[in-house]
Amino acid sequence: MTDAGAERDPRSDERADAAASAGEPSARPSGDSVTGPGTDAGEFGRQVAAAAERSGLGLARGETLTGRDLIGALGGVRGLAEAILPGLVFLVVYTLTRELVPSLAASLGLAVVFTIVRLARRSSPTQAIAGLVAVGASAALALWTGRAEDNYVLGFYTNAAYGLALLISLLVGWPLLGLIVGFLMGDGTAWRSDRRKLRAMQLLTLIWLGLFTARLVVQVPFYFAGNVEALGATRLLMGVPLYALVLVFSWLVVRVVYPSAARLRE
Repeated sequence: MTDAGAERDPRSDERADAAASAGEPSARPSGDSVTGPGTDAGEFGRQVAAAAERSGLGLARGETLTGRDLIGALGGVRGLAEAILPGLVFLVVYTLTRELVPSLAASLGLAVVFTIVRLARRSSPTQAIAGLVAVGASAALALWTGRAEDNYVLGFYTNAAYGLALLISLLVGWPLLGLIVGFLMGDGTAWRSDRRKLRAMQLLTLIWLGLFTARLVVQVPFYFAGNVEALGATRLLMGVPLYALVLVFSWLVVRVVYPSAARLRE
């Protein structure tokens, strides 16, 4: 994955050359390609695209999608373990013991182990540290209130924040997925002047908004009912598996509205 200021992906040049050969304007991004009212949105889009590419939407660059690509976009095997196992361990231990402290200790301890392994192998510890902070903050809140269901509260705020950002982007006419995909594909903000692409980006933004909204709609009632087991299970099922499904759907839509260079030459 690359940052916004990193070396250009060669495939972006191929797409631009193919577009030029077809008599279409070049989609190759440049520092002067976004001017006027869209300048701020363009710079924001570059930053968001860089973050999105690191978090999985970089799949949009590929012409094919394999299981390895998908696992890599989700953080790799280790990243998946770091994302899933602490929550799974908490749920299992709490279901078996009905004790809050041992359940939180097991979950937090596993997150610590993941972080130590990352540091020992001198690999990027960012994901593990972020997971450790999230698990630690959730555990602290649950210990403070003495309620196991409060271990999931911070996730509600996270989903609400993402959902609100997506909703606002739709309302102001700059769908967030359009900004992400546009810069990942070397299109900048030109997609807004293409009705087909604009509608596709609105659809994708709406789909991702639906993901975060669905999590809240399903999980919040379990929280207020104090049903920790159902809350934990739906949290796991609507976490990585649902995220992966939406990610693949997004990739398919992007491949339709951004044909490969080979298709453009035909």
